[in-house]
Amino acid sequence: MKIGLECIPCFARQAFEAVSLVTDDQKIRERIVRQVLFRLANVSFDNTPPSIGRDIHRVVRLLSGNSDPYLEIKKDSNTLALKLMPSLKELIRSSADPFETAVRLAIAGNIIDCGQGDHVGEEKIQKTVSQCLDQPVSKDNINELKEEIGKASNILYLGDNAGEVFFDRLLIEELQGRPITFVVRGAPTINDALTEDARMAGLDKLVRVVDNGSDVPGTILEECSPEFKRQFMEADLVIVKGQGNYETLSDEHKKIFFLLKVKCPVIAEHIGCQEGDMVIINRG
Repeated sequence: MKIGLECIPCFARQAFEAVSLVTDDQKIRERIVRQVLFRLANVSFDNTPPSIGRDIHRVVRLLSGNSDPYLEIKKDSNTLALKLMPSLKELIRSSADPFETAVRLAIAGNIIDCGQGDHVGEEKIQKTVSQCLDQPVSKDNINELKEEIGKASNILYLGDNAGEVFFDRLLIEELQGRPITFVVRGAPTINDALTEDARMAGLDKLVRVVDNGSDVPGTILEECSPEFKRQFMEADLVIVKGQGNYETLSDEHKKIFFLLKVKCPVIAEHIGCQEGDMVIINRG
């Protein structure tokens, strides 16, 4: 999926928000924002949004000297998600269809996305959970996902954000015994999950956890580690969370199920849905 004109002001906003996290020094802020704007002025519209996001956040980290600007936000997201787990697990236990409820909650967790300009608090998460439990979603797609999981002998589950990984655990717990490898980013980028976030969620006690060797806020296969690329090619089912992963993998010819909350009009148009929808897409 390629960037559109609407993406440019969004990238500029991301840069300003990231700079605000790392320094109060006006001169450093100006230097970083000017460098980002220069890059945006010369960007190729053949790129995917996460490839531009990678460049922007590399500039922020390099010129600020802060290797992980969103570290405290990620910690807060993990702490908040952990607090919500008992009530969310009870929702699954008491539901008529625990698998569907776990899928819906995994998608609800995708709201924890600083790339969209929000430091998401408990009120917004709770509201999104309520919406996702009631929002229309294709029963056929849910049933197809369940069927493919049951047939798969090698499942790759690509995570997205810190905090959200706890919601992924809810779904993975419903798949106890399935051969799953959970994937996080290889280096800090926005509030995307790293190995330590997956460990905080306890995913390493349920499944194998690996990183993809990349700092792209998505999954650009050419920029991932050889080991991850091998695992991606060998997997007979890939479950993919979030917008950045959708933007970078939607054209791949492989059995992939995308689970996401649509938070961007460009992505909504690409998918053919409304902003705010929860979607399960089979691109296999």
